[in-house]
Amino acid sequence: IFINIHLKHTKRVLITRAADPNGVSGQYPLVQNLTVTEGGTANMTCRVEYNDNTSLQWSNPAQQTLFFGDKKALRDNRIELVRASWSELIISIHDVTLSDEGMYTCSLFTMPVRTAKAYLTVLGVPEKPQIDGLTKPAIEGDHITLTCMTQGSKPAADLRWFRNEKEIKGAKEVNASGKTFTVRSSLQLHVGRNDDGVAYTCKVDHEALTQTPQQATEVLEVHYAPHVEVTPSLTVPQEGQYLKLECVSKGNPSPDPVMWTKDGGDLPDLDRMIVEGRELTFTSLNKTDNGTYRCEASNHLGTSSAEYVLYVYDVPTILPPSTTPPLHPILPDPTALLGTHASDPSVTGNRDPNAIGQHGTDHALIGGVVAVVVFVTLCLIIVLGRYLARHKGTYLTNEAKGADDAPDADTAIINAEGNHAHAEEKKEYFI
Repeated sequence: IFINIHLKHTKRVLITRAADPNGVSGQYPLVQNLTVTEGGTANMTCRVEYNDNTSLQWSNPAQQTLFFGDKKALRDNRIELVRASWSELIISIHDVTLSDEGMYTCSLFTMPVRTAKAYLTVLGVPEKPQIDGLTKPAIEGDHITLTCMTQGSKPAADLRWFRNEKEIKGAKEVNASGKTFTVRSSLQLHVGRNDDGVAYTCKVDHEALTQTPQQATEVLEVHYAPHVEVTPSLTVPQEGQYLKLECVSKGNPSPDPVMWTKDGGDLPDLDRMIVEGRELTFTSLNKTDNGTYRCEASNHLGTSSAEYVLYVYDVPTILPPSTTPPLHPILPDPTALLGTHASDPSVTGNRDPNAIGQHGTDHALIGGVVAVVVFVTLCLIIVLGRYLARHKGTYLTNEAKGADDAPDADTAIINAEGNHAHAEEKKEYFI
């Protein structure tokens, strides 16, 4: 029946053209190439600007007639007629598959028959990607390879890796599978503790995915040995103060609970030293708390510890202000200055501040004794000097010897003259 109709229309066209004084050389069908996503609908349109009642026909890539005018020639429920007239023929193909791709022909049955070809491109939609190679949990230091794969794309899809929100580069591999492609992308990882909890995402880029991109995400879990630090609540702890030592431990699995020790042994005073979770609390510090405190945490991958050396400082003494001004300028006390520097942590370093205070007192005592000795020495020198100055040039002679025994003055003179005769016998004594 179709053949008869076709011949009948052809015959009618030939008769019409023969009677047409203008001819049909200006009549050409107009079509356009079309791209559609797999599973979508393709609307095939063929138009003629000038038509003298000549029929239009659509044929598929296998040269099977789909519609001749408004007559359906191929039994395919997916193919429907949209509009048929002397100037255009529009058909639609629903649920397009990859097998529908190819060259479609629109024919205008003039003499000779004029045709126009339109290529229908069908895009293969890539499947949701899958990530393989992830071991849960991974161990710090392991080398693992993450592989992302997607199938069914046409043309080949592009795969992109993201570490959290930052894009990283992977190694791409494309394999053809019939009309579609299988795409793989590999990512080499040297696992560290910083990768714990990191989300690795594989995204598919393809022109068929216009709205929601296909992607897959895996969160990496890394087990690693603990790392411990001790953080004090006070910088310079003093007697009577409240002090809290926090044992900050990081590890996976979490190293709970932690262990506190003092100087290699158990805590001595549990009434004032309270352990709650990872915290060691001193309700009221005193000198007996001085020592080295150690926090230790462990899991199945290892053990870590940290130490804190505690020195309890004396409470500084502050004198009340005087109500009367001093008569003389008050000079700074060198022993007080010495004590201030000794209690300064920046000066003493890690030495015991109690020992430093005792040394400061000894130095002050020695200085006072030396000052007294110097003062007494100076006083003795001054007294001796004055004594020598007073007795300088004093003599006692024997020239008047016997004069005191003379009965009168004449006898004394005679005795004196006699003594002059024996001047060589005179002697002087220096006292």
